[in-house]
Amino acid sequence: MNLAVFLEAPARSFPDCAAVSVGDELRYDYAAYGSLAARLAGGFAALGLRPGDRVILAMANNAEYLATLFALWRAGLVAVPVNAKLHAREIAFIAADCRAGLCLATPDLAHALAQALAPAVPLIVLGEADWRRLVGGEPGAVAERGGDDLAWIFYTSGTTGRPKGAMLSHRNLISMAVLYLADIDALGPDDCHIHLAAQSHATGLFGLSHIAKATHQILPPGGGFSPAELADLLRLYHRATFFVPPTGLRRMLRDPAFARAPVENIRTVLLGAAPVYAADLKAGYEALGPRLWNGYGQGESPCTIAAMPKPLLAAAIAAGDEARMASVGLARTGIEVAVVDSEDRPAPTDAIGEVVVRGDTVMAGYWGRPEESAAALRGGWLHTGDLGAIDERGFLTLLDRAKDLVISGGANIYPREIEDVLLEDPAVGEAAVIGVPDPEWGESVLALIVPAGGEPVDLSRLEALCLQRIARFKRPKYWRIVPSLPKNGAGKVLKRELRQTYAAEFAGR
Repeated sequence: MNLAVFLEAPARSFPDCAAVSVGDELRYDYAAYGSLAARLAGGFAALGLRPGDRVILAMANNAEYLATLFALWRAGLVAVPVNAKLHAREIAFIAADCRAGLCLATPDLAHALAQALAPAVPLIVLGEADWRRLVGGEPGAVAERGGDDLAWIFYTSGTTGRPKGAMLSHRNLISMAVLYLADIDALGPDDCHIHLAAQSHATGLFGLSHIAKATHQILPPGGGFSPAELADLLRLYHRATFFVPPTGLRRMLRDPAFARAPVENIRTVLLGAAPVYAADLKAGYEALGPRLWNGYGQGESPCTIAAMPKPLLAAAIAAGDEARMASVGLARTGIEVAVVDSEDRPAPTDAIGEVVVRGDTVMAGYWGRPEESAAALRGGWLHTGDLGAIDERGFLTLLDRAKDLVISGGANIYPREIEDVLLEDPAVGEAAVIGVPDPEWGESVLALIVPAGGEPVDLSRLEALCLQRIARFKRPKYWRIVPSLPKNGAGKVLKRELRQTYAAEFAGR
């Protein structure tokens, strides 16, 4: 089955339903959106692209993004969406790594990409003459694709070096989309999906389920995430779902412009991409009610490993059950999740180990990296690199990435535990904890604090809070107040960059 039917079906059955709007301006109904995808598919074939060829999408969010994805699949091609905030050289690395036959870009990236990609990869820019020729030809038929044929290569954020391309098949993405409908919400044309984050990542992946059920895709007119714009959109649209990383939820709840938003028009707030702290969940529940869903996934098993459904999360928050709030919930329907020790043996209940996953959403492997693929998928399980524990009822709690663990004097320190405490202080907007070199202890704890923007950060108060809530050996030895933290396109803090930044400073101490 070809993923392209996810757009072809609603274009036939719900042709007059709104497909995409920018702000309050309707850009496409489903008939027009399906036609755009069909004509793009014909244009790709006319360029000489053949099934299995890879195409880079280096695009900021736009009304044509999802239609372009479906057009690629219609033509049997493999989509390679990349974070539009990457440097042109980084995009050129990805294009070379997957041997892309074409790059599609938005005008804001065109000049830098033309220099970085030439002459190896042809470039077509949205809205320009080549693009108009691409959409001006005859519609292309839906290519025959099998479940194991590649559909999307999802390049990881490169937290441990060069990014790797997780190979996602049509079966992987169909399973992901269907499990959204099984586990989160049954959707229909009366629903809408507001794209606040990058369409190259989670919100675009969630969009597959929404397109399949003919929901209305909404893009903020400003092109990014603004709590004030979101409030305006909620006044226009009902039964709204949107994805935000935890930093986005925090911004939304702290912005006075959002305080008077009609939250009754929100159906679901999809949280993920990074740990969601208990303080944020409590604040979200107080402001928005039982509309929060917290999910855990990776590019290697997109958006689909475990989740806290809305009712379970609401019950945990209402009861003040911080252990449940800290959990990422239960394995998604039909997905197996386990925790193993360093020898890949099943870990006892509540014991900490590596989280492993298997199911129809798990990737086929990494593009062009057979050894790394074999290591990640050994024993038939995806080894996530995340540390966690599963309790007696099957609830999974994540501690940290294995590579982010701080080992000080032989003791394991989990940064998330400290970050959760620091975020209880209202003066703390964001917090990131890393290990830095220490000649005596191996590593010591450094806490980086982004102020919330109100009262000044009082480090003595934070130290006292840590002493009240966690063991003395876990509290930060060093502190830095910083204006921001580096993040990838999904909103996840890039701790590798932080460790590189501060390693030299502390190495000589």
